[in-house]
Amino acid sequence: MGRQRGAAAPRSRSAAGAGPITLTGRGGIVVMFAAGLLCGLLSHWFGVPLLAGAGFAIGCVLAAFATRPADLLTLVVSPPLVFFVATVLVVFTTALGHGSLVRALTVGVLTALAATAPWLFFATLLVLVICLARGLMKNVRDLRDKLVGVRLFEKEENENPVRWDESPGTTQERHRLHHGEVD
Repeated sequence: MGRQRGAAAPRSRSAAGAGPITLTGRGGIVVMFAAGLLCGLLSHWFGVPLLAGAGFAIGCVLAAFATRPADLLTLVVSPPLVFFVATVLVVFTTALGHGSLVRALTVGVLTALAATAPWLFFATLLVLVICLARGLMKNVRDLRDKLVGVRLFEKEENENPVRWDESPGTTQERHRLHHGEVD
């Protein structure tokens, strides 16, 4: 009897711990990057241009659903940069050993970005819509509340940190004190 009770406890704990996968903002960015990189390489190797953009969009959707709500703001602003870095890395990897690396990178990156730009816009829009539905506006409000007290570019009233205290009231007292003397 004692052995059965001990065996049941670990099962119930593992069943209780099994829940949806949640990623941090960085984890969501890694998912987008991995999907973009893997699908970009597969697209080049198999000659299916659709695979690069569609794979990146699928990675973005997965990241948007799996990222914890507190990190949605980080995830929403990331797809363009992640897509660009993944594209540059794919082009660099596939251009190695094919003549001029600079020429291959320039032409390859521009061509790849032009061919897959609609997928980038579509993926960014999907991430935005999904994150709005998951509570992005709460993150924006929280950020705004944190920044309310911060004044970055406002001039202070007392710009000059050095204050000349003219405590002697009359000109006679001012003449009596010489530079460097203290009241």
